[in-house]
Amino acid sequence: MHRSAPRLSRILACAAVPVMLVVAGCSSDSGDKKESGSSASSASPSASKKAEPTVEPAKFAALPDPCKSITTKTVRSLVPSAKSKNGTAANSSDITSRAGCSWNGLDDNGVKGSQYRWLDVGFTRFDSDQALGSGAKRAQQDFAKQVEKAKATEGAKKVVEAPAGGIGDQASTITYDLSKTGEDFKYATVVTRTENVVITLTYNGAGYAGAKTPSAGDILKGAEKAVKEAVAAVAAGTDPGDKSGTATPGEKATDKADDPKSSDSKTDDDNSDDSKKSTDKKKTSAQKSSVRKTS
Repeated sequence: MHRSAPRLSRILACAAVPVMLVVAGCSSDSGDKKESGSSASSASPSASKKAEPTVEPAKFAALPDPCKSITTKTVRSLVPSAKSKNGTAANSSDITSRAGCSWNGLDDNGVKGSQYRWLDVGFTRFDSDQALGSGAKRAQQDFAKQVEKAKATEGAKKVVEAPAGGIGDQASTITYDLSKTGEDFKYATVVTRTENVVITLTYNGAGYAGAKTPSAGDILKGAEKAVKEAVAAVAAGTDPGDKSGTATPGEKATDKADDPKSSDSKTDDDNSDDSKKSTDKKKTSAQKSSVRKTS
């Protein structure tokens, strides 16, 4: 009986040692897991930031005034009898992203018939977007859509698409015939992209009352000339600044550059009349004085 007591105490002491070791081991493992978890969570935000691709910013942040994007000289040559030389602006809720202008007129040549011309230019600008891509990429997509839209014009005949060099970053011309109002029209549409801006310009014409229908070549040539000025206006952020063709500030305000009875001419005529009246009065007074002396 006395010998069994010491042996039992030794057994209990030995059994207690592994339990303590196990507890210590569990405590150590728990700490390692927390530290590893903490380091992983702290590293994840920086890793996600590095993974996000950066989108190239759009080059052009605004559009030029569409009605000033084509010089007055060019408008006069393409639309000789335009109803409004300043053009008619298209309705837009945001002119920094979408804008347009048009000119039209009928050049009446009496018994020789009349020539009708219509010119229209439209601008669409795209901003860079993290989800949608860069402004230039989005403009490329719209460029393709506008080309297909022009080719699908209802009633168009003899549709021909061709690439155009030297106009913006990419350009295509679409020419076709279209019958309306009982006449045959020649159409030319030029779609071009310059960086993040797409320009769609259409020029067409027809002969009325027996007048000759304009040639497809002349219509296309006129459209290309006008769209090049529109591209230059986007790059400049304003009208092309052609001093030989762009109206001066005074002309823009009065729109009477071609009117011989302009305000300046009228002022000169009034001054001349006043001078003449003054001279006549002096002559009349002198004549009266002479008559009195003779009497």
